[in-house]
Amino acid sequence: MLENIIFLLPPITACVLLAGILGYFGNHILTRGIIFIDIALAQIVALGTMIGLLLGFAEESISIQLVSLVFTLVIVSMFALTKFEKQRIPQEAIIGIIYGLGLGLAMSLAEHIPRGSNFIAKTITGNVLWVTWSNVLWCFVIFSVIGVIHIFSGKYFIQISSSKDSLPFSIGKVRLFELLFYFTFSIVIVKAVPIGGVFLVFTLLIAPTSIATIFTQRWIWRFIWSWIIGIIGSVIGIYISYNLDISNGPAIVCLMGIFVFILAFAKIIFGRSKVLKGVTN
Repeated sequence: MLENIIFLLPPITACVLLAGILGYFGNHILTRGIIFIDIALAQIVALGTMIGLLLGFAEESISIQLVSLVFTLVIVSMFALTKFEKQRIPQEAIIGIIYGLGLGLAMSLAEHIPRGSNFIAKTITGNVLWVTWSNVLWCFVIFSVIGVIHIFSGKYFIQISSSKDSLPFSIGKVRLFELLFYFTFSIVIVKAVPIGGVFLVFTLLIAPTSIATIFTQRWIWRFIWSWIIGIIGSVIGIYISYNLDISNGPAIVCLMGIFVFILAFAKIIFGRSKVLKGVTN
């Protein structure tokens, strides 16, 4: 029993970190209405990693992460600099095209990489069960730095996310903070995808926040509850996958999806939970 707990501590700790940082960004992404930007960026990260492998870099090396980050920054800069420009094509459509393009290129390049199909499967499902304490420590340091940046700039990010198509302040200032927001978001995705995979990262970004939004609209409580829900779903999913010997990423994804629908129906049938109502009001 003790050996199992020791073995599961790194993946559980990693999921606590991922649930927190992705739950925070999920509140912004959900408010902005660009739901699928995460899965598109995650696919670009996977594509960047595959290109890095073709260039001869070792998997999970700093060099390969920099390649992925460069590709991701190109995409997010486009969103940051065109937020308040008139667009004939909705951003969601552009996001879908980017995801399809990234996946198509990745599948094409996989043919030139040894065991390329297995690598694609790994980027989709992840392998959080085998994360090391070294990976966890690096994530903690990087996410902490990003957290400090957002503590000092959070009010500006919230104003921009909540503004929809209106300008909360000057266009130059908006674009500066948009670049900072998407730059930090890109770093999170680059670090998260090799650990959790595309689908788990997307699920932890959207599902817990969606559940929290059902019960409260206050930013701080949405973040707190999305973090708690993400932790609970991840820990139970890891436990189930470990004991049933199934893939951990899909187990957590399925569990979080079930949580969303159960709580959504509970809200419809029984109304706002008294516990959450007492806490959030």
